[in-house]
Amino acid sequence: MSSHTLWTDEEQALLASLNTPARVQDFLDSIPYTTDHQTRSPRRVLRDRCAHCTEGAIFAAAALRFHGHPPLVVDLRAENDDDHVIAVYRWRGCWGAVAKSNFVGLRYREPIFRNLRELALSYFEEYFNTLGEKTLRAYSRPLDLTVFDGMHWMTTEQDLEFVGARLDRVRHYPLLDEEAIRNLRPVDKRMYDAGFLGTDMAGVYIAAPGGRK
Repeated sequence: MSSHTLWTDEEQALLASLNTPARVQDFLDSIPYTTDHQTRSPRRVLRDRCAHCTEGAIFAAAALRFHGHPPLVVDLRAENDDDHVIAVYRWRGCWGAVAKSNFVGLRYREPIFRNLRELALSYFEEYFNTLGEKTLRAYSRPLDLTVFDGMHWMTTEQDLEFVGARLDRVRHYPLLDEEAIRNLRPVDKRMYDAGFLGTDMAGVYIAAPGGRK
C-alpha cells in the first residue's frame, strides 16, 4: 500500500508541493520553533504548524518519503548541550540534510557531502552552547523510520518519543578524540551572536561550566 493513502486530500496537496528537499526546508522555516516537551507526528505538525528539531526531522523524513526518498534521520550527539536530529537524503550519490532548529546554523545542508561523517562535520563550527563551547561530538547511523510503520508514526495522534528512544540506542560514531576536544578554541563573539539570532531562549539548553551532559 502506498504511503500516500495515509494522508487526507488536503495533506497530500501540501506534501505534493514540497517536492524538493529545499521546499521541505522552506516549510519548516516558515513555522515557529516550539519549546514544549512532546514529539508530534508529521500529521500533527501539519495541523499545529509548529515543530522542534526532532519533530522537524521526522516531518522532513515523511515529506521526503512522499517523493520517493527513504525516511532517514540521524542524531547529532553533543556534550553539555542538546542533541540535534536531522533528516538526511541522497542526491547524485551525495548526502544532504533538512532540519528544524532554534539556531541559525543548524538547519539545511546542500547534498554535496560524500559521506555522513562529512555531513555531520559541516555542523561542527556552528554547534555551540551558551558558554561558547563547541559541543558536537558524534553522529549516529541513519535510522530508517519505516521500522515504525506499524505504529503509524506519520499520522498518529500519540507522542513519538519512541523514535527518540530508538535513535539514542543506534550506534554513534565519534568525531573527535579527547586531545582534539581539549584543544578546541571557543567560539568568537561574532559567531556566537549570529548563532543565537532569533533564538527562543526558552528552548535553549543552559550549559554548566565544566559540565558534561
